[in-house]
Amino acid sequence: MGILQVVGLGLIATFLVLVLKEQKPVFAFLLATFTGIIIFLSLAGKISEVVRVLQSLAERAHVNTLFLETILKIIGIAYIAEFGAQVTRDAGQGSIASKIELAGKILILVMAIPIITIVIESIIQILPS
Repeated sequence: MGILQVVGLGLIATFLVLVLKEQKPVFAFLLATFTGIIIFLSLAGKISEVVRVLQSLAERAHVNTLFLETILKIIGIAYIAEFGAQVTRDAGQGSIASKIELAGKILILVMAIPIITIVIESIIQILPS
């Protein structure tokens, strides 16, 4: 799905949500959430292409696959947490959205620990004792 289709779908859904919001707020929320999921799923193919290119570059550069996998997981956590927080905010639950964002940040920190450890160990090895 190209950007024109994404924007078109978004604008149509926004118009319908505004019309439905006064009559059936639950349906308006469901439509907004469903539209977000459709847009996300339509981009899954593009995301897999990016992952394939990054894997190819990592193999050619002889980069440890642990680093690439960890970075991709971190990016995935960030996108999923952001999407969840935005849907929750759309439902009027800002405090829950903040907790989702906090959980995403903590999970990213946990995922980054192996990389941080390797970087610190490398710096310690370089420094004279």
